[in-house]
Amino acid sequence: MKKIFLGVILLVSIVLLVYFYFSPQKKSLISPLGKLKEKSLSVYSFNSLKKIQFPKNSISLGKKISENENIITQMFYYSVPQSPNADVQIKVSGVINLPKKPGNYPIIVMLRGYVPDEMYQPGVGTQHAAEVFAKNGFITLAPDFLGAGESASPSADPLEARFQTYTTILTLFSSLSNLDYALNASYSGSIKGDLSKIGIWAHSNGGQIALSVLAISGVDYPMVLWAPVSKSFPYSILYYTDEVDDQGKTLRKLVADFEKDYSAEEFSFTSYLSWIKAPIQINQGESDQEVPVWWSEELAASLKKEKISTQYFSYPGADHNMLPSQWTNVVNNNMLFYNTSFKK
Repeated sequence: MKKIFLGVILLVSIVLLVYFYFSPQKKSLISPLGKLKEKSLSVYSFNSLKKIQFPKNSISLGKKISENENIITQMFYYSVPQSPNADVQIKVSGVINLPKKPGNYPIIVMLRGYVPDEMYQPGVGTQHAAEVFAKNGFITLAPDFLGAGESASPSADPLEARFQTYTTILTLFSSLSNLDYALNASYSGSIKGDLSKIGIWAHSNGGQIALSVLAISGVDYPMVLWAPVSKSFPYSILYYTDEVDDQGKTLRKLVADFEKDYSAEEFSFTSYLSWIKAPIQINQGESDQEVPVWWSEELAASLKKEKISTQYFSYPGADHNMLPSQWTNVVNNNMLFYNTSFKK
């Protein structure tokens, strides 16, 4: 009798397994441990993002912020998928700086570092350098990112909101092919962007975003980094927990819960340095109190080990923003790097 009972149990188990395997509704099957949890953030792993073709969305120009004899500064807008491969598109705003003289100009995408919400306004963290670049013959675009400026709100999940910075820039890369349509609408074709000469400039936390999108996209856009946050995820965010009111208690729990379901290495550019194809210039202030000098030294060494063309400059006395006396030297180094790279 016992053998018959066990046989029935085995038969039922086999039937259930076969049903689950072949059923189109298998994702909704309830297990004895509760509903099977879908790993919704897996789509943001680097391997997943690399397979996605981001949309070529339209770019539009908005109100002028300022204008002088050399440059025009105004708002720009484009849309990004709410999540990778999503049909829903949401708005991102940013600041574009244009040389006023008619011409066909290289394009620099500028990614700012962290700015507290209460201090942020479009252009903060990039505008000073952007004005110098525009004055010297570059078009610059600095997206606000979701939740900033006139952009739509990011995901309520703090980690997904972080990963949305990647999809925001990857979509901008795809959409740059439509930039001249926007410029033509406002300037009748007198000002154009040269799609054969696209570069990236990034500061601080913008550096980890830039390194991430370079790896994911595989583009060869020459990139300038200022004091980049360049350690592996999630250490790169846990390092700064002493700056929040609860000393990082909330963030540590968030990360711990994340690592129960995901391998953090799959979400960190440090695991995919070999995917980077672009030349890189790293600029580091020796008196920086936000990003340790040795982070940038190790990044430069790691990139060179991967045979990635890398320049590394350190600046005595310079802080996180290359002040008080090195700022102009750094910007001039940046422009030389871009112009040299664009000639190759």
